[in-house]
Amino acid sequence: MKIFCNIASHLDYRTKMTPSKKAVIFSNSGLIRKNKIFYTHLTFQDLQNKTNQFANGLKDIGIEKGTKVLLMVKPGLDFIALVFAIFKTGAVPILIDPGMGLKKLFKCIEEVKPDIFIGIPLAHYLRQVYYRAAFKSVKKHISTSQTYLPGIISMAQLRAEKNSEFTTVETSPEDVAAILFTTGSTGPAKGVVYTHGIFLTQIEIIKREYNITENDIDLPTFPLFALFSVAIGATVVIPDMNPTQPAKVNPKKIISAIKDNAVTSSFGSPALWKTVSEFCSQHNIKFLTLTKILMAGAPVPAKLHHLLLHKILTKNAETYTPYGATESLPIATFTGSQVLSSTAEKTGMGEGVCVGYPVKECEIKIIKITDDIIEMWDDSLVLSDGAIGEIAVKGPMVTKEYYKLPEKTRHAKITTVSKGFWHRMGDLGYFDDKGRLWFCGRKTHRVVAKNKTYYTVKSEAIFNQHPMVFRSALVGIGEDRYNQTPVIIIEPEVTFSQSSLTLKQLTEELLTLAQKSHLTSEIRTVLFHRSFPVDIRHNAKIFREKLAIWAEKKNFQNK
Repeated sequence: MKIFCNIASHLDYRTKMTPSKKAVIFSNSGLIRKNKIFYTHLTFQDLQNKTNQFANGLKDIGIEKGTKVLLMVKPGLDFIALVFAIFKTGAVPILIDPGMGLKKLFKCIEEVKPDIFIGIPLAHYLRQVYYRAAFKSVKKHISTSQTYLPGIISMAQLRAEKNSEFTTVETSPEDVAAILFTTGSTGPAKGVVYTHGIFLTQIEIIKREYNITENDIDLPTFPLFALFSVAIGATVVIPDMNPTQPAKVNPKKIISAIKDNAVTSSFGSPALWKTVSEFCSQHNIKFLTLTKILMAGAPVPAKLHHLLLHKILTKNAETYTPYGATESLPIATFTGSQVLSSTAEKTGMGEGVCVGYPVKECEIKIIKITDDIIEMWDDSLVLSDGAIGEIAVKGPMVTKEYYKLPEKTRHAKITTVSKGFWHRMGDLGYFDDKGRLWFCGRKTHRVVAKNKTYYTVKSEAIFNQHPMVFRSALVGIGEDRYNQTPVIIIEPEVTFSQSSLTLKQLTEELLTLAQKSHLTSEIRTVLFHRSFPVDIRHNAKIFREKLAIWAEKKNFQNK
C-alpha cells in the first residue's frame, strides 16, 4: 500500500473507498422542530468535492506549497474542508486558540506573519479597526461569509465555478504541514511546527491504541481532532458548542449529538466530561453506543473515570487518558479501568497521577531538574526509576522546533550526537517499577522552599481528599524563586455554601489533613478562591502563575 506523504491523501483514499459514506455530520441547533435537532452532513465524496473546489480557489489566488494560511473559522463543514484544501495545496494552516484573549492572539499573529487570512467577518472587522499591524504581512483576505469591508474575498467566491478535481501536492514527511499554537498556560503561546510525518505517525498511534476505525462514529470536541477521524475514515459528528469553553458546554447538546447519531467514540477535556457526566448521572442517562472516551489536557480524576465506567457507559466501554502536549502527542496512554484497579489509591495518597505506558514509537527518560538550557544529551542526565525529574521524549511524533523562536527551542530541545534530539516536556514525573510513567506537575509550578521541593500534583492530592474541596492549587510566594513559602489555595465545592462548615473550620480540617502527610506537613497557609483561572483549550489546566500573584497580594493584605 502506498505511504501517504501528504495527510490530505487520506481523504483522497477514503473518498475512493467509501464515496457515499457520511464523512461529517453537523448538528444545527438552529433547526429544532418538536424538540428534534436537525443535522446536515457531507459524504466523503461531498467533502472531497468541496475540498477540491476550495483548493482550486486557493491556488487561483496564489497559494502554493509553503504559503502560511491563518485560519479563524468556526468548527463546521467548511472548517474541515478548508484545512484539507490547504493541506492539498501544500500550504501551511496556522491555528491559534481565539479564547486566549485578543491582545495575546494578535501578538501570535504578528509573530507568525501569515500570507493569507481566512476568518469570520468579526475577525476581519477587528483586524481593520484595531489590529492592522498584526496583519501587515497578509496579502489576501478571505471571509467565511459576505462582508462589506473592502478588499475581502468571500468563501462563496473562492469556490464559485471551481473544478471539483484537484491533484494533491506531493510532500515529504519532513515538509511543514501546520503551525499549531500552544495555549500559553505556562507562558506566552508558541507556534509548534508540525510536519506531515508527525501527523501520519499520530494517525497510526490513534488507530492502534484506541482502536478508532472506519466503522466508528466520532464526536471530537476539539476541532483539530476531527481531521484525524476523517483521515481514518470514521464519520465525524461536530457538536454544537463553543470549543474555547468546554467546561461550560450545554450537556443536553452533547447528549443529543451522541444519541441521535449513535456515536461510538469521543475526545474531550476532563472539564467537558465532568459537566456531561454529572448531568447524565442526575438524570439517569446512559450511552448505549459510546464505547470509547478519550480525555486529555489535564489529569483526569478517578471519580470521573468511575462515574463514566460504572454509571453512564456500557460494560464493554472504556475511558482513555492519552498523555502528551502540543509538541508531542501522544507519548503514553492509560485506561480508566487501569486507573481504578491499580493507581487511584496511590494518587490519592500523593504519589502523582499515573499516565500509563509509553507508546512503542517513542523513548521516554526522566532527567535531572534544571531551569537551564541543556545543549547536548548525555546519559548522565538520566535518573533511576522512582526518582522525580523532568520528562524527556524522543520519537517520530515529537515536533522539532517552535516557529521562529530559536531561544525557546533551545530551552525545550536537547541535541544528540547523532543529530537527533530530545524534547523536554516541562513536566515532572518518574517511572515506577512496572514501567509506568507518573506525572507530578509542571516544572515551572514546583515550589522550592528552603529545605524541600513541593510538586503540585502530589501535594494537592492531600487536600483534594476533603469532600468540600473541588480542586486545589499549590503556589509559592516570596521574591526568591529558590526559597519560597508554600501556600495552598482552595476552590471549594459548590455545596460548601450550603454546608454547616465555616471557612475557619474548613481551614483547620485542611491543615489537619496536611499534618498527616510528609508531603504537606510544613504547609501553614490556606487561602480560598471562588473560581480558579484555567486554560482556554481544555478549561482544566490551572493558571497557577496568576494564582501565585493573587496569593502574594492576599498574604500581604492579611499581615
